[in-house]
Amino acid sequence: MTIRVLLADDQALLRATFRILIDSDPGMTVVAEAADGREAIDLTRAHAPDVVLMDLRMPDTDGLTATAGICSLPDLAATRVLVLTTFENDQNVARALRAGASGFLGKDVGPDVLLTGIRTVAAGESLLSPAATRTLITRFLATPDAEAPLAPPERLTTLTEREREVMSLVAYGMSNTEIAGHLVVSPLTVRSHVQRAMTKLHARDRAQLVVIAYQSGLVRPRP
Repeated sequence: MTIRVLLADDQALLRATFRILIDSDPGMTVVAEAADGREAIDLTRAHAPDVVLMDLRMPDTDGLTATAGICSLPDLAATRVLVLTTFENDQNVARALRAGASGFLGKDVGPDVLLTGIRTVAAGESLLSPAATRTLITRFLATPDAEAPLAPPERLTTLTEREREVMSLVAYGMSNTEIAGHLVVSPLTVRSHVQRAMTKLHARDRAQLVVIAYQSGLVRPRP
């Protein structure tokens, strides 16, 4: 199945570069381009792409607002947002994850990393595994702020002990295969635990499950 991608960036040259790269992959195609957040929301509703590559810093309606708008629409539940940023220490990255983004990449990543990232989020995974990314995100997510948590702490009581354990390992950036090896179970069993935890906590995807894990205090950033 071809992965359908929407590009949202105010720089036309960068959009053109990404389009050439993505369209060169036989398993992907660019279905639309947006120059600001409002256009990104409108075009996403019109095309229902699998993945939106979202620049956070755009004029008028920014990428953070657009991400929240897209991820809040029930009819776009299958669309994943992958944030692109040149500001790797930007707290807006963490806010985008809270809003429903499935991960982020720097704009200076290589072609292979970008294409792999698109495939990863299109498959329902999150881009929170690399050590540097995990360290950055956990630092921001562990910082108290005025934003309401995605899930009230008491909702974690609905999880089984195994689901809490699996959720903790997900929050530390482990893949299903790595978790399966650690717990000596099958990857399918791990996936089932992850899916049940997401359902109980009303998490959109694994990225939001990670956010909830840190916001609730289930896990703490590793030194």
